Amino acid sequence: MNWISTAKGWIRDAGLNFDSKPRIGLALGGGFARGIAHVGVLRVLEQEGIRLHCIGGVSAGSMVAAAYASGATPDEIEAVARSMKFKDVARWTLSKLGLAGSERMSIFLARLLKANRFEEMKIPLAVVATDLHSARPVVFRKTGDVVLPIRASCSYPGLFTPIRENGRCLVDGMVSMEVPAQPLREMGATHVISVALPNPELFDAGNMFSVVNRCFQVMSARTERDWRRYSNLVLSPGVCNVGWDGFSSHRELVAAGECCAREALPAIRRWLGTKPVKASATPARAVAAVEPA
Repeated sequence: MNWISTAKGWIRDAGLNFDSKPRIGLALGGGFARGIAHVGVLRVLEQEGIRLHCIGGVSAGSMVAAAYASGATPDEIEAVARSMKFKDVARWTLSKLGLAGSERMSIFLARLLKANRFEEMKIPLAVVATDLHSARPVVFRKTGDVVLPIRASCSYPGLFTPIRENGRCLVDGMVSMEVPAQPLREMGATHVISVALPNPELFDAGNMFSVVNRCFQVMSARTERDWRRYSNLVLSPGVCNVGWDGFSSHRELVAAGECCAREALPAIRRWLGTKPVKASATPARAVAAVEPA
């Protein structure tokens, strides 16, 4: 019947999924070095044959999301992360706008990414930054260069100088969107897994970075409801004991991500109507929190 075809067209035009098969989106939050935990989540999903319809990230999550979308494997991403140091992505500078520039990040991303344009990605990708002029998130996802949006998404205010792009002043995506669940819905995901990396619990009032980070925590708590309503599952790997620059703890971070993802597998399998690919062992000493959004 013609009216049925027309109705299907309206549904697709509205960005809704008419098909019954779940289309999973993975939204990766920020956390600087703690972002290495995302690798563990990706590894478990890949081992279990769980295919992603789309993937998105903010800040450190944008690096991991872009690498995976470009075709890099979790092992390849982890190998780069193992040797990563702050100086690989930043260079101290004298500026009124920040303590470090992110030009070096372009060289680092050349090692990490298999492709550097959105239209070349093997999985549809969304990278979120924040425009200080409009005070709103900016979602990069269709065409164009990937590197500049990632640099913008990682431009932690006060630490990195902002990125200028088409009249916009771009900083860390976490300022306006802690976890990019909403863009994945707009890209057609029917089920969104959000990975929110908890911040260290200790607060040092005498440390500038600790003060700024605490401000982010307070701000994130006030906006958490916004991204949670677009999420079906929220994963929070146990990484609270790792500092923002704890790159040397990469093994612990990956294990925490793996543990959290394995705890989420029963819920994901129910979406897909599948059984376990193989028996899985939960990594020791990894604490995780998995909850329905």
